[in-house]
Amino acid sequence: MSPSMLRQLWSVVETSQSQLLLNLDDGSLVQWLLKQLKTQRSLDHDEANAYTHYIHSKLPLIRDLAGSRTMLHL
Repeated sequence: MSPSMLRQLWSVVETSQSQLLLNLDDGSLVQWLLKQLKTQRSLDHDEANAYTHYIHSKLPLIRDLAGSRTMLHL
């Protein structure tokens, strides 16, 4: 994945509501993040696959980040 693709994904994660990221099951979270990325720019099949695999590998980190943001707001 290119650096710009990584920045785009992590920007979406950081600006998304923490509760949403925490409440979706794994498959739904991957699909929701992909949908958000697709609204920002068109993704070809290879890019969508790369995002899907990368997001799956980072789900624990995505949930940890969302959880830590939730804890900061308590």
